[in-house]
Amino acid sequence: MELSELIQRSPIRIFEQSINGGLKPGEIGVIASPNGVGKTSVLVQLALDKLLHGKKIIHVSFTRFLGQHNNYVTLWYEDIFNEFIKPDEEDLENTAEIKNDLIKNRVLMNFSQDGVTKEQILRSLRAMIIEGGFKADSIIIDGYDFSRIDNASLTNVKNFAVELGVNVWYSCSVNEESYDKENIPQVLSGFADQIDIVIVLQPKTDYVELSISKDRGSIISRSMAMKLDPKTLLILEA
Repeated sequence: MELSELIQRSPIRIFEQSINGGLKPGEIGVIASPNGVGKTSVLVQLALDKLLHGKKIIHVSFTRFLGQHNNYVTLWYEDIFNEFIKPDEEDLENTAEIKNDLIKNRVLMNFSQDGVTKEQILRSLRAMIIEGGFKADSIIIDGYDFSRIDNASLTNVKNFAVELGVNVWYSCSVNEESYDKENIPQVLSGFADQIDIVIVLQPKTDYVELSISKDRGSIISRSMAMKLDPKTLLILEA
């Protein structure tokens, strides 16, 4: 199988169709669910799809396991990539070369919310993109505690994304009953106007459903007709 075929069959194609072509430059998206449901897996699949297209990704992780950060995030990418190519692994003779290309286009960064300010984070990202010449297409921000952010801070992120032409995907951990009547996490209520896309992962008996709660100016609550496989955590058609 050619790389182009691998890209075309990616479940992210259907994911993007469900949100009018995917997250655009300057836009902010949020993947929300309780802990352990699959937010990081979805973010990594979004990032891998960009990497397979030759785009550059910055993956920012806020984890208490600071010393284990690189292994933790790298293993997510490795596992998802291996699951994704498994049916055609023998046909992709250049698998090692593809992996190396992905790594070259990916930067992993780790911060603690207790040890760095929001302004310092944006300065680090700006330095990487501008001074470092790493023209990222997307920024993945995983594990950030939205209860510790305010509207002004997210406005700064939005302005940053618009200025540098990147899109930003966040994960958001919520309690199972902490949603408003539009199925938007209550922790986002103070700055939902700054967020373009809100996708909620909803655990079911034997799968995880993906639903859209906000799509740009529209407040909705509908299934994306997609799910996470509980074993592989890959995105599949429902």
